[in-house]
Amino acid sequence: MRAVVHEKIAGLQGLSYRNIDEAQPQAGEVKIRLKTAGLNHRDLFVLHRHQPTDPPLIIGSDGAGIVAAVGEGVTNVQVGDEVIINPGLGWMENSEAPPKGFDIVGLPGHGTFAEQIILPAENIVPKPDYLTWEEAGVLSLAALTAYRALFTRGKIAAEKTLFLPGIGSGVATFILQFAKAVGATVYVTSRSKEKCEQALELGADKAIDSNIDWEEALEGEKVDLIIESVGAATFNKSLSLLRPGGTIVAFGASAGDEIQLNLRDFFYGQYNLLGTTMGSAEEFKEMLQFIEKHQIRPVMDQIFSLDQFEQAFKRMENADQFGKIGFKIEK
Repeated sequence: MRAVVHEKIAGLQGLSYRNIDEAQPQAGEVKIRLKTAGLNHRDLFVLHRHQPTDPPLIIGSDGAGIVAAVGEGVTNVQVGDEVIINPGLGWMENSEAPPKGFDIVGLPGHGTFAEQIILPAENIVPKPDYLTWEEAGVLSLAALTAYRALFTRGKIAAEKTLFLPGIGSGVATFILQFAKAVGATVYVTSRSKEKCEQALELGADKAIDSNIDWEEALEGEKVDLIIESVGAATFNKSLSLLRPGGTIVAFGASAGDEIQLNLRDFFYGQYNLLGTTMGSAEEFKEMLQFIEKHQIRPVMDQIFSLDQFEQAFKRMENADQFGKIGFKIEK
């Protein structure tokens, strides 16, 4: 089968679109003929985490397709079912943190940027009928991350105000849609005027230029919840907007892992700092119920064919996208 494979060289230079051997599902596994897949920031990081000395690896965590074969003992799906993938492996019930052994599709095992994939049957769920194949294929990782950050960790509610720096990623656009679906007030930032305008069209109450004074832009208003994914470049600016006793949830660090924090200001402010990543199968099910109830669709940026992987990866690397970048695999 054809696939986007990483091998021998760290980074984008190690990627190629080539043939790779197929496998057959074992007991408890399912083979999916993929129709679409979604690109995530994680896929950029994997290109450096996957070592040149490691065996060749198919990249990708998100995907949707049709069940092509099932292994012994599989009863939850059958051949011909239209399905999407939960990319979280080994985290079934909601908990404070993932259990030991938790992994994500696409590293260390093969991922979704291929014509077919084999996964545990417990990671396969029915495709929501109202979503197109393109929408279904880009949904899972970003929507699950957004759901846990906003609801499980952030405890968002209709009367609360959310601040979301760096609008544009798949997770951030889901957070905006989810928060507005429950009636929260949402403020976002971006360096891009176009992205600010797109965020307002998506329901943001304010969209602020990242380069101006955020406290001045909010006229001294403090917020209940901040969800941070940018990291060092924005963390302290974000924290300055938080009300006493408020919560900041961090799920990424695209602009630097390490921050300097005035600890005295932090404990005097009675702030809550929570980390999060991905989510459990239980939360995945809740997320699907939530988006179906509110008829939420992923914000689509661009769709590429698998052999256009380099264009897709560079678009994400340059942060040019607003919403999800996807791959069309089968017509």
